[in-house]
Amino acid sequence: MGAKHTVSMLTLGLIAGSLLLRPGPVAAQQPVSVGQPMPDFTLPALQGGDVTLSDLRGKTVLLIFPRGKSGGGWCHVCHYQYAELAAFDQQEGLRANHNVEALFVLPYGRELVKEWVDKFPAQLQDIEDWKNPPDQANLDERQRARMETAKQYYPKQFNYTAGNVPVPFPILIDADRAVSERLRLFTTNWSGAEAEQNVPTIFVMDGNGVVQFKYHSQNTLDRPGPDYLVRVIEQLVPHD
Repeated sequence: MGAKHTVSMLTLGLIAGSLLLRPGPVAAQQPVSVGQPMPDFTLPALQGGDVTLSDLRGKTVLLIFPRGKSGGGWCHVCHYQYAELAAFDQQEGLRANHNVEALFVLPYGRELVKEWVDKFPAQLQDIEDWKNPPDQANLDERQRARMETAKQYYPKQFNYTAGNVPVPFPILIDADRAVSERLRLFTTNWSGAEAEQNVPTIFVMDGNGVVQFKYHSQNTLDRPGPDYLVRVIEQLVPHD
């Protein structure tokens, strides 16, 4: 995503979060709301091994469900979202300074998830091409709007190359969609595209596994960036 989120947006998000408090157990096949514990799960990671959510007790957890497929291809925002968070972690110490772990969950089998990672260089290059089209002086209205939109939502540049894709955060393989469907995130038609995909969603959970913040996208571009998520963690997640 990459758009700058204002303090007022954060304030609205915090108010909305407080209004969504729903204490008590989570029913089967129901979305999880703020104030509820996230049901435990174990999923294989593309990087190797399994990840069990309850093993991360004591940490703040960013549980991120990228969209994944988008019509005939992969969603570019998803790759940018992962790259932006990875760069933020490297530069600002997201995990070390805030006791955070970030998990990305994709509703596909291992081969498709591997393809998603392999597509990073091409997807990020597409974004740069949108931002910097040739012969800009002669762009028509539609082309110019696309360029300006790309510059607004993808302000940063990431140069990934084939065989050199940094994946510091576990990318979890939800092949049977047990987690994605359990949370009612999986769909085959969203934001104008027919594809097997998740509605992009971010959960922030405290050290007890309780959801303190939930961001459920209304369209593919409205995803909070790292700066916004850090402000959420600082204001909403209890600290000792």
